[in-house]
Amino acid sequence: MDILTSLFLGTPLWMWFTFIGIVLVLLAADLGLVNNGDQEIGVSKSLRLSAVYIALGVAFSGFVYWQMGSEATAQYLTAFVVEKTLAMDNVFVIALIFSSFAIPRMYQHRVLFWGILGVIVLRGIMIGLGATLVAEYAWLLYVFAAFLIFTGIKMLFTDESNHSVDGPVLRFLKRRLRVTEELEGNAFFVKRDGLRYITPLFLALVLIEIADLVFAVDSVPAVFAITTNPFIVYTSNIFAILGLRALYFALSAILHRFAYLKYALSLLLVFIGSKVFVADWMGLEKFPPSWSLGVTFAILAAGVGFSLYKTRGAAQQQH
Repeated sequence: MDILTSLFLGTPLWMWFTFIGIVLVLLAADLGLVNNGDQEIGVSKSLRLSAVYIALGVAFSGFVYWQMGSEATAQYLTAFVVEKTLAMDNVFVIALIFSSFAIPRMYQHRVLFWGILGVIVLRGIMIGLGATLVAEYAWLLYVFAAFLIFTGIKMLFTDESNHSVDGPVLRFLKRRLRVTEELEGNAFFVKRDGLRYITPLFLALVLIEIADLVFAVDSVPAVFAITTNPFIVYTSNIFAILGLRALYFALSAILHRFAYLKYALSLLLVFIGSKVFVADWMGLEKFPPSWSLGVTFAILAAGVGFSLYKTRGAAQQQH
């Protein structure tokens, strides 16, 4: 019992084990119960799964409140909402990757499942490294904040239609590795004449992992600007990412309805970065978490509402 109550990154080990246990159960359910064989996942099923993952992520805030108090709960919920919204960019790029490789929907969930496993590990490494650096060099938090402000302003002037998967990484992989011309069912690797080949399905998985690393450069500093508690940073990240597969299938067909959400995201990043400096200017130890949560909800609600209003014509044309 002494081992379970000992601290790891400032939080008792039993809390980490509890969280990891929940994640393992969800992954096992996803692999064994939800995705029994290769099958196309419809929008209605995806919406139900996405709602379940969001509910579980919100419900975990009750555990945070029980063990860490109301301030930590507000920080967790703010971080969860921010990460969930930033995942919209991931969904756009994932849809582009699947389209470029002509991956059928019945195989897409396999790529996303293993992609999420990789993300859990990679985010853990990045967050652990970030927490160590911020604890050692407090001024890095201001660097993160300034970077978020810059990223938010840059997002306003970035044309998302310029995204392409035919970049240097893909060209490097194709030069260095043996790649099959066509898909080989749901296989990542195949053997031909005693030689191992990778399939386009595996290339899609690699590009999705790389895309998440790129997005993590924005999302991890965003959460550290909300809180520097590694437990809250990691749990909010992972709960947001766990629902990414369901979110993708639910939203991939209607991404055009959120065409204006990027302006809300850019404003949100500027706000998160700015509040670090505002807290210093106001002589506060930190920006009040309840205020941060309220402003975050207001910005995102306005962005979603404006997007749905501006694209209502497209929705009517589909009916």
